[in-house]
Amino acid sequence: MTILDRYVLKEYVRNFSLILCALMTVYIIVDFFERVRMFLSNNATIGHILSYLLYNIPMILVLMLPITVLLASLVTFTILTRNNEVTAMKANGLSLYRVSASLIAAAIVASLAIFLLNEFVTPRTNRKVKHIRYIEVQKRESMGTFKKNEIWYRGQNGIYNFGIFDPLTGTIQGIKINYLDDHMKLVKRIDARRAAWEKDRWVFYDILVTTFDEKRRPLLQKLASAIVDIPESPEDLSVVQKGADEMGYFELLRYIAKIRSEGFDASRYLPDLYGKISFPFVTIILTMLGIAFSVRSERSGGIFRSLGIGIVIGLSYWIIFGFSLSLGRSGSIPPAVAAWAANSLFGAAALALFCRVKT
Repeated sequence: MTILDRYVLKEYVRNFSLILCALMTVYIIVDFFERVRMFLSNNATIGHILSYLLYNIPMILVLMLPITVLLASLVTFTILTRNNEVTAMKANGLSLYRVSASLIAAAIVASLAIFLLNEFVTPRTNRKVKHIRYIEVQKRESMGTFKKNEIWYRGQNGIYNFGIFDPLTGTIQGIKINYLDDHMKLVKRIDARRAAWEKDRWVFYDILVTTFDEKRRPLLQKLASAIVDIPESPEDLSVVQKGADEMGYFELLRYIAKIRSEGFDASRYLPDLYGKISFPFVTIILTMLGIAFSVRSERSGGIFRSLGIGIVIGLSYWIIFGFSLSLGRSGSIPPAVAAWAANSLFGAAALALFCRVKT
């Protein structure tokens, strides 16, 4: 690493640290005031509130890193340009690409950090946040567990086993319900292909009902559909179901493989799976955009202008990325397109602007 790289990186790291602390502080304050009614209405203790905020930090860090590298790149090169340091570097035979190499390297490190955090840290902390919110604060009973990529739930009427539960649509796939008597003997079993929450009740489809006569011989009955009396609502089951944000890339990959092997539709999870790969690359894309925007006009604007540009670009990326993922989950566009649409759009813009700047 040359003296130039160390100098540019020193300025970058200072700006990066200040911006990251500011963004995370603002996010935590806003998130707290959004949740404060929930905390107060459930008489949450200070310990609950602090634990909730603490375990949220890794997720907030992942969300804030892309816009932080963008703003840090914009501010760093704006300062260097305003002080004529970029001009001096060019006069000594250094191209803009060489000057920005250390920032691109830092963006690659940030990209790797995002992937590792999403793989090893945020799944655990997100599950803990969910536990604090629903179990410790809202005092809901934890009647089930997510084990071996399936839901096992101790309901009021029996023991439920679900292959897939989608909290967004209120649907279940791969259903097995075992009804037990007081002596824990199986008295009835219901197997169903799927179920849907319709008009505040569960409607099962492709059903096989197994009952037993006095001699414990099974009696089978097939039904196309039927209303099954299960007291638990989708909200109750959502406490147990693992979301995509509670699994790393490889765990989610295994979950999808299991779902498919059992003949169920796993398409709604594919955008999140591909998104876990595409999202980390945004740090490199936004860094290139930040450098390109900051040096397009070497004497115009200032730090506040750079911050404004960065915020607009960052928000635009988040809107497009979130919207495309939603379209992918609903099946409106292919999952891979949903995950990579924002990166492709912003990547093309970054490459075009970066190649057109005066080096």
